[in-house]
Amino acid sequence: MKSCFIASLTPFHSVILKNRARFPSNLYYGSSRTSCCPYHQNSKLHSTSPMAADRYPPPWFSVAPMMEWTDNHYRTLARLISKKAWLYTEMLAAETIVYQTGNLDRFLAYGPEQHPIVLQIGGNKLENLAKATQLATPYGYDEINLNCGCPSPKVAGHGCFGVRLMLDPKLVAEAMSVIAANTNVPVSVKCRIGVDDHDSYNELCDFIYEVSSQSPTRHFIIHSRKALLNGISPKDNRRIPPLKYEYYYALLRDFPGLQFTINGGITSIEEVNAARSEGAHGVMLGRAAYGNPWQILGLVDSAVYGAPLRSITRRQVLEQYQVYGDSVLGMYGPRPTVREVVKPLLGLFHAEPRNVAWKRKVDAAFRHCTTIKSLFEETLGEIPDSVLDAPITEVPSGSTDKFIKAKSLLPSPYTIKEEELLYA
Repeated sequence: MKSCFIASLTPFHSVILKNRARFPSNLYYGSSRTSCCPYHQNSKLHSTSPMAADRYPPPWFSVAPMMEWTDNHYRTLARLISKKAWLYTEMLAAETIVYQTGNLDRFLAYGPEQHPIVLQIGGNKLENLAKATQLATPYGYDEINLNCGCPSPKVAGHGCFGVRLMLDPKLVAEAMSVIAANTNVPVSVKCRIGVDDHDSYNELCDFIYEVSSQSPTRHFIIHSRKALLNGISPKDNRRIPPLKYEYYYALLRDFPGLQFTINGGITSIEEVNAARSEGAHGVMLGRAAYGNPWQILGLVDSAVYGAPLRSITRRQVLEQYQVYGDSVLGMYGPRPTVREVVKPLLGLFHAEPRNVAWKRKVDAAFRHCTTIKSLFEETLGEIPDSVLDAPITEVPSGSTDKFIKAKSLLPSPYTIKEEELLYA
């Protein structure tokens, strides 16, 4: 990315340009409809159409893709609580899909109730991205997302993809064109606002402009922190770089033809609604939605989408989840285990009485319980009936001004060199 702009500047306006002629024709395989075996009796391949996403509510709220967290088990729990939130898979490396063609269901299959659902893939090799997308298409995901935001040393370091791709917007544009050519659903990019010293607003706009003008990408999920590739942990990369929501809101101003979802540092439904009231197209939460699913996901449908408040209780959610959990235990040899299936439930009683005692009992039960039913029977007595049987309650009234402040700090409008328009 360029660090600055010099000479011959033109204010940015919406431009849609595509140039696929430079790509090898074999990267455009076309949408595949090859048949695969269902991964179990309640989960099958889901046929979809280019307009499939129109059947679902808009992505005003989504749960971020998180490695080892947003797996099938978590997404099943999430959908039991919220019917409208958009769900993302964990990031799947394109190479994993390409080299596991005999075992695709393990990585790509999911229950039909999980719609709307987005598959996130990672990689930097165009041929593998094309083939992975073709292999994933019969599974009927509602959108394909490319990871351009993961700062993990394994991904952005040795892997040379994730957030490192932001340093090569031309490659990202090519990757998105290849992905789009091999699917019949929308494509999107999840990225940071910058990388190391490449963190100016103009550099972020360079990235957005080149990817959107050179590919069919119209949706960007913006993690409102830059990434540091100096060896710090992913956890520190979520904490040390400051949040700059003003960059996000400036993108709304400067790219009115695109869709942007804001991500990073948002931890409550009040903040979700505050971001949207200031113009955010969509809001994505990660760890807050995982660590406290009842108080976050339980309020999404009513507080964000305006649906009637559901009367479901945690006891009812657990009864349904138990049926799912026991049906998938050991589906792939020794996995998933009881521990793996129960893991997403450990935040269900966040901040409730006896929560800590319950989790201690669950940990002990992992050593001998062989079914989800037996684990529940042994441990749920720790949770008061008043908690298990309490319905979801309305979101407390409140407001936050962090997004109002951000809009008062907007950087200068983006400008683009005329020669970039000519050679785009």
